[in-house]
Amino acid sequence: MTQLAGGLRLTQLAPGGGCSCKIGAGELEELLAVAYGDRPTVDERLLCGIESGDDATVVRLDDDTAVVTTTDFFPPMVDDPFDFGRIAAANALSDVYAMGGKPLSALNLLSWPTTSVPMDVAAEVLRGGRAVADEAGCILAGGHSIDDATPKYGLAVTGLVCPDALLRNDAARPGDPISLTKPIGVGICNNFHKATATAIDEAVAVMAALNREASMTAVALGIRAATDVTGFGLLGHLFKMARASGVTAVVRASEVPVIAGARELAARGYVPGGTRRNLAWVAPSLHTSLPVDDLLVLADAQTSGGLLVAGEIPGAPVIGEFVDACGPTLIVH
Repeated sequence: MTQLAGGLRLTQLAPGGGCSCKIGAGELEELLAVAYGDRPTVDERLLCGIESGDDATVVRLDDDTAVVTTTDFFPPMVDDPFDFGRIAAANALSDVYAMGGKPLSALNLLSWPTTSVPMDVAAEVLRGGRAVADEAGCILAGGHSIDDATPKYGLAVTGLVCPDALLRNDAARPGDPISLTKPIGVGICNNFHKATATAIDEAVAVMAALNREASMTAVALGIRAATDVTGFGLLGHLFKMARASGVTAVVRASEVPVIAGARELAARGYVPGGTRRNLAWVAPSLHTSLPVDDLLVLADAQTSGGLLVAGEIPGAPVIGEFVDACGPTLIVH
């Protein structure tokens, strides 16, 4: 790990890190309604955009090919700059996988405090991003950088997808099982890391892992509804999918995979503010008798989380099912 001068840590240079820094889901929807509500994008080539709440924009080129475009960037959620780069890149690429696509090319997005943090640390961040892009078979060349008080890194990604194989946020149907391909709890683990300088290896490994195989499997099985679990948490992203699809999601909390130790850390108070915002956002549409501590884990703001799939993925736990709309959008027991 490249050391910063004076024992300074990357996670100390921002009030929060990773996807927990996203604008809250409720606030974001209000913002977009004001900015674009009276001017929806209407174009026969547009297959997915902000109107459907999907993970990326998808534009049809011809009957066999559509282009997927997305971007993600955020402040550090870990102190190791190489790991920060890997995680940020995996997170940005995930939006393409969540649409059933394959990343083609990407551009670096870098904000860096050039006078206070050595540039060799920034180089490690870029090196981590390049390592994951290479793993994904994605061409990473060029990008944009600015001098900024808070370090931030991510990618702008372009991918390709077959329109007939597109994974959408609004295509879940009653009877579809709900699969989750990565354990949750990384937001809590990252909050602990920020407070104590103790990294949790499982959380780092989960965040740096690509969603490529899960996406390819979903497409091969003919599944048509999926999203990735990031800053709005499992409950937030599941709420968006169920609402867009006009169904109710029923979750068996005991079946949801959680990173070892995350529940205990949550009980000790290492809960990000973004996690609490997520739970408050879905609460009006949630029917449950579970205690708040359990619900906070389910609402935990994830960075580079797994795919939430309306279908069964071999090796991934089935955590519930979609049913006909029956009042609440989310039922958790």
